[in-house]
Amino acid sequence: MKRDLSPFWTLFILTGLNLFNYLDRFVLSVVLSPLRQELKIDYEQAGTVGTAFMLGYFITAPFFGYLGDRASRKWLIAGGIFVWSLGTVLTGFAHSYGELLFYRVLVGVGEASYATISPSIIADKFAGTKRNTALTIFYVAIPVGAALGNFVGGQIAAHASWREAFIWAGAPGLLLALVMLPFNDPKRVEADAGAAKPGAREMMGLLLTPAYALVVLGYTAYTFALGGFQHWGATFLQEVHGLDVEYAGNFFGISLAVSGLVGTGLGGILASALQRRTPSGYAIVLGCSVAAAVPVAFAAFRAGTPGAAMALLATAMFLLFLSTGPTNTLILETAPANLRASAMAVSIFTIHLLGDLWSPKIIGRAAKTSSLDQAMMILPVALFIAAALWLALAMRMRRAKPQA
Repeated sequence: MKRDLSPFWTLFILTGLNLFNYLDRFVLSVVLSPLRQELKIDYEQAGTVGTAFMLGYFITAPFFGYLGDRASRKWLIAGGIFVWSLGTVLTGFAHSYGELLFYRVLVGVGEASYATISPSIIADKFAGTKRNTALTIFYVAIPVGAALGNFVGGQIAAHASWREAFIWAGAPGLLLALVMLPFNDPKRVEADAGAAKPGAREMMGLLLTPAYALVVLGYTAYTFALGGFQHWGATFLQEVHGLDVEYAGNFFGISLAVSGLVGTGLGGILASALQRRTPSGYAIVLGCSVAAAVPVAFAAFRAGTPGAAMALLATAMFLLFLSTGPTNTLILETAPANLRASAMAVSIFTIHLLGDLWSPKIIGRAAKTSSLDQAMMILPVALFIAAALWLALAMRMRRAKPQA
């Protein structure tokens, strides 16, 4: 007889799976330079590889959000894990630019299913400020997975090849896809209470809700910047400052792990503490942390030495990770309770359509016509826009009633 998963084990399993999600995603950035040389693609084409992933990701997110409020969530999650893992493994066998683009689209489709549905399950298992804490723990997997992706990818690429980096990163997920199937499908709390099933009109109407719109638009600018950095950061250190692939991978692995764990955890604690005092607590953490990262990121891309660039990049990463948990908490809490999966889906669709779908390609095109270090200056501008929108959200939310 199948059993229900407790809140603890639900969070534990979903966080572990999210770690592999980001491990597989971040392998590409650290091996992009040797991949680009072997397949003979230029900067702009290399940027389009990131765009291909985002096309698969954001186009299918609304579809998975619609299913996530209706169909079996454990099967949608299992299918997503299998598809993204298969796409990661196949990336290691790409021998043409067209094949490479197709496999990255496949990775995006699989990750869209998981990223859309998993937070809604956590939201159903935890209430109040416990929800922000649970989501913060869930999103700690981002820096840990990203760190492992950079470290593992860099090590394997340095001692074997960039192809084997993808194969070994993706293979475990083909089995991990089965992990939730022995248990009962997670219950939807609101659906059990008789809440109406949302339709397409209700989903798109979310963007007409002012607080939700400000969260998502700020997240869009933030995602534009992070998408560009994620795709080009390691290549920036390799080609502008002369680091080799292993050293760059080790740097990003350590920096993402430390700054991500400390930043995400501290951001969640600060946001929960502030939210008990003011209804704008979550939004204050978002706006202030990203505003502080703007001058640091600007200085990092203008630094004249590798040491200065790496120190500033690590500091900027720490500041940006402070907003991880509160952002996703606000996406869920500024939407009606029966639209949680849909709220994540609309958010994913918007932030990628207007954000990191374009930033890798835009930076690649700018680098092609000028230089990579000049092109990276686009990113602090995007962060400034994100900070302005989230500070506007904080001002709007300060008049609401504090949460218990």
